[in-house]
Amino acid sequence: MTKIVNDNQNKESSRVELFSDGVFAIAITLLVLELIQILHPESESKLLTTFLNHWQSFLAFFIGFTTILVCWINHHVAFESIHRVDTKFLWVNGFLLFIVTLTPFSTAVMAEYLQKESTIAVAIFGFNYILISFAANGICSYAYSHHLIQEEERVNYNSYRLIYRYAIYYTILAFFICFISTWISICLYLLLFALFAAPKELAIRLEKIRMKKKFKSTRKETEQERDSTNT
Repeated sequence: MTKIVNDNQNKESSRVELFSDGVFAIAITLLVLELIQILHPESESKLLTTFLNHWQSFLAFFIGFTTILVCWINHHVAFESIHRVDTKFLWVNGFLLFIVTLTPFSTAVMAEYLQKESTIAVAIFGFNYILISFAANGICSYAYSHHLIQEEERVNYNSYRLIYRYAIYYTILAFFICFISTWISICLYLLLFALFAAPKELAIRLEKIRMKKKFKSTRKETEQERDSTNT
């Protein structure tokens, strides 16, 4: 009986992940529509010249594609430990998918206005990524606090929850920096992509740092207690 219940729960989480994968696939496909429009120039320029004149569209496509790809990788890692879902979790996951579907729009805005109004264009894209960070943190925090994950995975999963919480602060910082320098802000987003391209490894590194600090703090307290006892 327990096995049947577990199989049904695993099937539910698998259905949610499959549906989410479909949304990610559609969103990442929509990005290329902005590039297809380049093939219909108003002037009769040569193909290479047309491409060079629309370099910002290729940059925006790369950033948008990387954004959705990294989101999908992290979504997949987050779901590896989730063995059951409930109705509220479906809404939390749905919020993430809603934000992901907005990514082609914010990418198109950045491609169109990167040279005209670069600050506003990058700010719109950055705000989209702040929402993604909140949504990713929401998924992990909800799954962790409502015991939707396997018990033996709780320690590791807590590390995922922490890195997505840090991502919120990071994206907010990058958002405000764009009003000072758009290119520094873009570089910060590229750095974020590199860090979260391997979320398991990032979580392990942060957990080691956290445990090392905790060990040093405990050791210091022990030495202080020993010194006070001796005196």
